[in-house]
Amino acid sequence: MHNRKVFFYIFEKNKPTMFKILAKINKLLLPSFTKQGLDISKAKKWQMAIIGYRAYVTKRAVK
Repeated sequence: MHNRKVFFYIFEKNKPTMFKILAKINKLLLPSFTKQGLDISKAKKWQMAIIGYRAYVTKRAVK
């Protein structure tokens, strides 16, 4: 039980670092629809999912 508390304490403390690393990985692997000139109103569902995911990770990395 004690190990679980320690794990979650370390996880919470390192969460911003984890999201910064994840944001860098996303930048390398996922497409940038802004550079492609994608019109958001014409985006497909999978494109909107990627946009939302990248926005979520970026928001968490900036905190």
